[in-house]
Amino acid sequence: MTMKTLSELYRMEKDFTYRGSKTNEISFPLGGIGTGSIGLAGNGRLIDWEIFNRPNKNSYNGFTFFAIKAEHQGEVRVAKVLHGDLHPQYSGTGKGRFTGFGFGVERESLSGFPHFKSTSFKGEYPFGEIEFIDDTVPLQVKLTAFNPLIPLNDKDSSLPAAIFTYEVTNTSGEPLDISLVGNLTNPFAKDARNEFVADYGDFKGIKLFSTHYGPDDREYGDLTLSTDADAGDCSWQTYWYRGGWFDNLTVFWKEFAAPGRFKERNYNEIRELAPVATHNSKDIALLSSHKTLAPGEKGTFRFMITWSFPNYVNFWNPGVNEDGTPCEPPSWKNYYATLFADSTESAAYAWKNADRLYRESLLFKETLFSSTLPDYVVDAVASNISILKSSTCLRLPDGTLYGFEGVHAEEGSCEGTCTHVWNYEQVTPFLFPALARSMVDIKYKHTMYDNGKMAFRMMLPAERTLKDASDCAGPHRAAADGQMGTVIKAYQQWKISGNTEWLKAIWPKVKKSLEFAWEPTNTDWWDLDGDGVMEGVQHHTLDVEIYGPNAYISGMYQSALRCASEMAEALGDEAGAKYRELCDNGRKWVDEHLFNGEFYHQLIDLQDERFPIDAELEEIKYQIGEGCHIDQVLGQWHAHVVGIGYVFDRPKVKKALESIYAYNFKETIRDYPNACRIYSLNDEKGLIISTWPNGNSPKVPVPYADETMNGFEYQAACHMIYEGLLEEGLTAAKAIRDRYDGERRNPWNEMECGSNYARSMASYALLLSLSGFEYDSLKGHIGFSPQLNADSFSSFWSLNTAWGNFKHEHGTIRLDVRYGEMALDSFASELLSGKKKADVAVDGVPMAVTRDGNTIRFEEQVRLEAGSQLTIVLAS
Repeated sequence: MTMKTLSELYRMEKDFTYRGSKTNEISFPLGGIGTGSIGLAGNGRLIDWEIFNRPNKNSYNGFTFFAIKAEHQGEVRVAKVLHGDLHPQYSGTGKGRFTGFGFGVERESLSGFPHFKSTSFKGEYPFGEIEFIDDTVPLQVKLTAFNPLIPLNDKDSSLPAAIFTYEVTNTSGEPLDISLVGNLTNPFAKDARNEFVADYGDFKGIKLFSTHYGPDDREYGDLTLSTDADAGDCSWQTYWYRGGWFDNLTVFWKEFAAPGRFKERNYNEIRELAPVATHNSKDIALLSSHKTLAPGEKGTFRFMITWSFPNYVNFWNPGVNEDGTPCEPPSWKNYYATLFADSTESAAYAWKNADRLYRESLLFKETLFSSTLPDYVVDAVASNISILKSSTCLRLPDGTLYGFEGVHAEEGSCEGTCTHVWNYEQVTPFLFPALARSMVDIKYKHTMYDNGKMAFRMMLPAERTLKDASDCAGPHRAAADGQMGTVIKAYQQWKISGNTEWLKAIWPKVKKSLEFAWEPTNTDWWDLDGDGVMEGVQHHTLDVEIYGPNAYISGMYQSALRCASEMAEALGDEAGAKYRELCDNGRKWVDEHLFNGEFYHQLIDLQDERFPIDAELEEIKYQIGEGCHIDQVLGQWHAHVVGIGYVFDRPKVKKALESIYAYNFKETIRDYPNACRIYSLNDEKGLIISTWPNGNSPKVPVPYADETMNGFEYQAACHMIYEGLLEEGLTAAKAIRDRYDGERRNPWNEMECGSNYARSMASYALLLSLSGFEYDSLKGHIGFSPQLNADSFSSFWSLNTAWGNFKHEHGTIRLDVRYGEMALDSFASELLSGKKKADVAVDGVPMAVTRDGNTIRFEEQVRLEAGSQLTIVLAS
């Protein structure tokens, strides 16, 4: 690598600001886990209104926006929408009548009104900051928008709210009266009502709803626009002027641009539907906060949009009656609706706790972004957490997390918390372990048959999964990778939680799901001969079956066997010895028979009558064969993440990853033929799913072979780092985030089979591998062994009941707890290697310890609370 390339690879400028055309694709999700979200565009628009229990890409909610006015002694000096320029194209989008392509830019963009010249967008999730730039305006205006994200606090991280704070500085030489105005459209066309909320001391607000729907109707719901401005510093209009044609927006602007405050307008009657399709058929409310700012003075204006659409409806797969007719779509309450009766109640909670929610979210953000990791690594970790806040995810009434794989523009993509996709994600195990356990629990409760077979997609309601049939879920064949991965996930949550009682409750089903591999009724014959190797029909995440022995699925099997052996032994189940023996046998066979000197491959037996051979092609379609596959040692990656050691021969694993980088990483996609979906193009870089270095590709290879898919790439990149291939892993990770630069694609929407794709949450494991994070809550153990910048290293960490910062500098190790509390019995780090002396203290008090190599053991368990610090001073 050149010095320039190396410099870029290790860059830690911590500048996450997008400017100019780099803001074009930005849609920054503002919403809670399982609540849906509103997108904050790079120029300040509010787009992608996905709060109505379904995806809703490229959408507006009527004329919903913020605007600012400045006046001096009754003369208006500034009246502008708080947007920057909308960048091309300007022909319009969509295929509607009297709207869309050929009708110009959507009026809802407010681009036809005075606005700021440009914006810069700083994105450090969960905070998005916009600077509104215009040299003709005597104001500096900055917006900070967020939804609370507090690791280990899934309730406060699941609020149906978007919080906006505008900071306005008067840069003129005269006092200015500032009005900052929020406008919110009532989304209901039938019997819409707006009501000013007058009796909440912490805030003033307007609630928007419809009297047409009852509490159990699927459309039922409401929104609230609120501010914490003092009563004397607030004006409002419960309704904009109604009228027809372009009347409402015309009258609004004239009233807004005139001197003085707004005068209330309140209609006491339901409006009739507009006779002309002018986009004016919905009512709009406004709320304005007012302050007088002296020259140089800064004022703060805070607003919230909260929502409640309690009834989630399964419109995509409602099922059929016995006579074949469609069922009435089933519905249930969103988790947030069990906490808050409506959007005004959630606003009351958010305002009451606003300072704490901001403070704790900011503490998380600052801790994560202060990590001494390359910029794109921190960006990849943080930005993909946003997937939890997208319409990919929902929370069932008891709080259980459920997810699609991703989303189409207007519905979920591939339902069911699909095991062989969601098993890659590493955000919930560490940031929200209760949610991770909820996914394990519901899978074992509702997707397992009596013989141990598990449906890899779960229908909703979950009770339908084993009863109903569907094109994409229900009682089809099991997914070998997904089922084995669920065993690994159960083990991971046991180690993270340290809760053996939880494991006892699910162990019989964990055991049965593992033993389905050799269960006689397994018609896919996974490991029918019980030798520790998968040899049968193995459905997997590339949406086809792989036939015969391969390291890809067998590695997942061996990792599951190793995890199950430890769980069984802890519970006194004698089956643990069998699992360990199977794992060892399988590992030995795979290493001897499936490694070709460069990488692991698949053995295909065309004489096996169980396997379908295409007569014309004279091969089994959709196989990997002797290809170099990105997931060939996937099981070993999982093994590293959960801490069970090697399930393959270590040198062979490293060589396989070297080959993946050598053969699958493309410095430019421009000349690489891709018949599949196009997720990278032109000069972009990336890791290809499968390549055939010796030119022996099957005539019809495995689907998606030519694609670059982010989640797979993160897994491989992270695994390279675990194996000491630091620069290769970083290069592969950087290539992904370079593709999401704000101009080509949205940095907060990594795509695979749809938007906001769950597999991309594998990126969190970059933090684990680079910090050398190790954990075992069963033993009260934590450890860090930095893989770069070890002499001056800092990293965020989170585990079970606490999170904070790990730091090593000038020979001193510091472990700070910044949230929660934890009990420690031991601490490990390769930084101890070669150090003869290690003085250990907690909050300055020396601790009695013993040392075993690179592990320090406390003679008495240490409890660390928020604000506590463990220090280890090293000396040679």
